[in-house]
Amino acid sequence: MGVAVSLSEMDSAASQDGSGVSVSKPGEAGLKALADYLAADMQACNQVIVDRMQSSVALIPQLAAHLVAAGGKRLRPLLTLASARLCGYNNQDGRMRHVEIAACVEFIHTATLLHDDVVDDSQLRRGLASANAIFGNKASVLVGDFLFARSFQILTADASLDVMAILSAASATLAEGEVMQMTTQNDLSTSVEQYLQVIYGKTAALFAAACESGAVIGDVTPREREALRVYGANLGMAFQLVDDALDYSADQAILGKEVGDDFKEGKVTLPVLAAYEAGSEEDRVFWRRVIEECDQQPEDLDAALARIAQTDAIGITLLKAEDYAALAREALRDFPESDLKALLLETASYSASRAS
Repeated sequence: MGVAVSLSEMDSAASQDGSGVSVSKPGEAGLKALADYLAADMQACNQVIVDRMQSSVALIPQLAAHLVAAGGKRLRPLLTLASARLCGYNNQDGRMRHVEIAACVEFIHTATLLHDDVVDDSQLRRGLASANAIFGNKASVLVGDFLFARSFQILTADASLDVMAILSAASATLAEGEVMQMTTQNDLSTSVEQYLQVIYGKTAALFAAACESGAVIGDVTPREREALRVYGANLGMAFQLVDDALDYSADQAILGKEVGDDFKEGKVTLPVLAAYEAGSEEDRVFWRRVIEECDQQPEDLDAALARIAQTDAIGITLLKAEDYAALAREALRDFPESDLKALLLETASYSASRAS
C-alpha cells in the first residue's frame, strides 16, 4: 500500500479558514479575499488533488505529501474556479467540471515545478527544502511525469475537446518557455522582447489557459472567452515580472527560495537587463563576468544588488508589471459588475503589488 495524502495535511498547510492563503506577505489581502469567496470550491478542488495523488507506488504519495505540506497560493486553480463562476457555471450539469479542471491545472503547474527545480538545482521551494533536495532528481522528474499523466486523465474524463486543446497547448508552451530560458541563460545580448517571450511561455501561458478553460466550462461567447484569456495572460506576465524583481529585493521568508538564485544561475531577467543597460562600462564589465562568464565570487551578489539599486532596475521592472496588471483589469471591462469581478480586479492589482 502507498502512503496516503490526506485532506487534513492540505488543511494544515492552509489558513484556518481553509483558503490556503495567508496575509503575511505584502498585497495578499485581495488574493485571500478571492480564496475566501471560493472556499467551498477550493476545498473540493483540494480533495480532488488529494484523491488523484494516491498511488500504490509508495514514493509517489510520499513526495506528494511533501508538496502538499509546502502549501502555495494555488492561484492558477483559483483562476479556473473564478472564471467558471464569473461565466455563470453553477454545477448545473452535476459534474463539478470547474473543480476537476482546476485540479488538472494545478497538476500541470506542480509537474513543471518539480522538473524546474531539477533543471535549476534548486534547494528551496516555498520556503522548504525542494522535493529534489529530499528525494533526489530522478524521483522528482518521475513524479512530475506522473502528475502530467494524471492531468491527461482528468482531461479525457472531462471530454471537452476545447478544454483539452487549451491545456495541452499551454503545456507545450510551458516546455518551450523553459527551453527558451535555457537558451537565453548567461546571454546579456537577450532583448527585453525575448525575455518577455520567455516569461509568457514559462508562466503567463498557464495563467491564460486556466482562465480560458473556466470560460469554456461556463459556456460563454467567444468574446468573453477571449477576454478571460487576455486577463490571465496579462496577470501571469505581471506575476512573473514581480517574481523576477523579488529575486533581487526580497528576503528568503517572502521569496520562498534563496535570494539571488536567478543571479547565481546566470538567468537573464529584466532587473539584470535594466541594470546592464543603464550602468557604466565598469558595471557592464561586472555583469558580463558574473552572468556571461559565470565567474562569481562570494561578494558579487551584494555588488549586483547595489548595481540593481543604483539603476532603479527594480522600479523599472515593477512599472512593467503594473502595465500588465492594468491590461488584465481592462480585459474584464465588459463583464457585469459583481463581487467576483471586483475580486478578480483586485487579484490583478495584487499581482503587481507583491514587492511593495
